[in-house]
Parts: sequence; structure tokens; C-alpha cells
Amino acid sequence: MNIGLFTDTYYPELNGVAVSVYVLKNELEKAGHNVYVFTTTTPDAPEAEENVYRVHSLPCILITERRVGLFYQHKIASKIKKLDLDIIHTHTEFSLGIFGRIMAKELKLPLVHTYHTIYEDYTHYVVKNKLLAQRARAFARVFTKACCNTVEQVIVPTQKVEELLRNYHVKRRISIVPTGIDLSNFCKNKYSEEVIRQLKAELGIQLDEKIILYIGRISKEKNLEELLAYIPEYFNNRENVKFVIVGNGPEMEAVQELVGNYECRERILFLGERPYDEIVKYYELGDVFVSASTSETQGLTFIEAMAVGLPVLARKDECLEGILKDGENGYFFEEKKEFLQALDHILFSENQSQFENNAVVTAERFSTKQYAESILSVYGDVLKKEQVFIGNE
Repeated sequence: MNIGLFTDTYYPELNGVAVSVYVLKNELEKAGHNVYVFTTTTPDAPEAEENVYRVHSLPCILITERRVGLFYQHKIASKIKKLDLDIIHTHTEFSLGIFGRIMAKELKLPLVHTYHTIYEDYTHYVVKNKLLAQRARAFARVFTKACCNTVEQVIVPTQKVEELLRNYHVKRRISIVPTGIDLSNFCKNKYSEEVIRQLKAELGIQLDEKIILYIGRISKEKNLEELLAYIPEYFNNRENVKFVIVGNGPEMEAVQELVGNYECRERILFLGERPYDEIVKYYELGDVFVSASTSETQGLTFIEAMAVGLPVLARKDECLEGILKDGENGYFFEEKKEFLQALDHILFSENQSQFENNAVVTAERFSTKQYAESILSVYGDVLKKEQVFIGNE
């Protein structure tokens, strides 16, 4: 099968959508298919990329880590027309997604779309006036409905997102397909103890210190400020603990300024963004993975953390139901007292090794091979319906 994937973000960018498309391309190719990725130009992209076509782009004004490409580029469109694609799969509603839709229409190809992002949770990037926020959220719902009702089939990562789209009145068939992770890469003890000891030494972390870990974007919807509001009280009671934050984003300056006023600021480390190829090393620094986000569609970083053996402490969210199990591989929290008690129990309980083992077992359900097989099943259903439709014309 010849498959076209259209996305505004791709390797080496570090975010859920980029990782999802990168993993899908690799696994579909292992299964013997020809996969072509159409995405934006981005700094640090490899010079040689097999079957990856990049459209000229600029940083997005609203979300500077994301890029906006041309809606249509004749040179790449000419190449696409020679690839004999069987299906087009879009992973964005914007520039490259529009390009994918145009090509699907021109070539009369079936179009599948994965809905990755709950846009009504991101309207604060567009509207600063609170009086207009409700209208912006309403527009995001209408826009999403229009995008999803004009494809052959929609793919979502969790039941939470399926229910959301049904509430938006999306009528198309929806398949739930969680993104997989490379369990050969995300695994416990991938790096030797010596490598982790050296990394800790470079970061000024003592070997006997426990590490609270956050990996992800530094942005309003990730709600990192809530965690930072709880941490000082916890540090007052526990000395040998540090909070390590890996990632970057529009709120980086604001949260660093906030932490700059803390007496415990030396115990909160901002490492910035790290290469995806090395991210497992930073997971292995941690003893517990924490998040207060409720804007996730799947929470891929939670599963990555579990695969490396980290218990998870997360704000209660439907996307984690069936993944995070209270008292087994971590805890949910809804307010400060729950957070502080659960954090202490994970870090200093005699059951810590059991938490770690349970986390690894949970993550094993999310293999990249299973992810690709599920996507191929969707493609097969769509192509079968297309053939039936053509046969009845």
C-alpha cells in the first residue's frame, strides 16, 4: 500500500503529534508499506530523510514552537501525483492538513484524519480577552466538527476524545486507536547506572536524592504552575528531593520567574528541551512522573514514563482511565492534599518497586506494532468502502 501522511509537526520536533506520525511511518514501513510524509521545514531536521517531503514554513505567530507551511506547493503536488497513493491520512487541521485535503480531492483518494488536539483548550493563544473566550471556544468546536465531518473516517486516541467529538455532533465513523510507543526504546534500565550517575553529576543531583519529574511543553494548558504551587510545601518536609522539568514552551519565562521567588529554587531544575533520541535517559533520572494537565487527548508522556518504570501522579482526567490505576502504578489527585500525600507515598513507600513493575506492565499494552496494525485495519475498512462505492456508481 502507498500511504501519504500529512502533518505540521514531525521529527526531530518533540511533541505528541510529531512522535505519533514518526512512529506510524516506521511501523508501517516495517510491515512492508510505502509511506510518504509531507510536513513543514524545521530547524535541525536531518539532511537525508527517506520519503519525507518538507514544505517551506515559518514559526506560528500564536504557538512559536509550531510551524505553518504552505497550503499548496506545486512542486511537491507534482511529486505526489506520481506516487500512486492509495490513501491520505492527515494529522492536522491546518496548513499540511489542508494540503492533504486538496490532494485527496484532486486525486479522488479516500481521506482519513486523526484528531490529536482539543482546540478549545488552546483558545487562550488566540483570545486574551475573557469576554471573547467563550466565543472562541465555540468557534473551535464548530471548526473541529467541520473538519471531522468532511473525511471518510476519524481516528482518536481515547474514548474521552470520541465522546467529545460526538458532543460536537461529528457524524462520521470514529475509531479509537491509542498511539503506540517503541518498547525497545522506552524500557527500564536502557542506560547503565554509570551513565545515569554521570548525568546526575552534570546536573548537580546527588545519588541519594529522589527526583520528581515533568517532561512536556511549558504552556498554560499543561498547568505546570499548579504543581509549582504545591512543591515548596512538600520540600519543607522532605530534604533529599528535587523537581526536574524537561521541556520548553511559551510559559517558560513566566514559570522560571515564579520559581525565582522561591526559597527552594535551587531544588527545581529547568533542563529545557532535550533531543527525542535521548529522552529516555531523562525519564531514567526520575522516581515519579507528575502532571496537572487536563488538556491531553492520550497523554503519551505518561505511557512513556510508565514504560521506563516510573509511577505516575496526575490530575484526574478521563484520558487516563484504564491506564493510571490508583495505588497500583500511581495515583490521581484533584487537590493539594491528595497530591502531597500521594507523592510522599510513591517516593518513600516500601511498595515503590511494585509501583515501578506495575507501571511497566501497563505500558506493554501500547506497542508500536499494535498501533500500526490498528491503523492498517482502519485503512482497510475505508478502502473496502471506497471500492463498494465506486462499484455502485
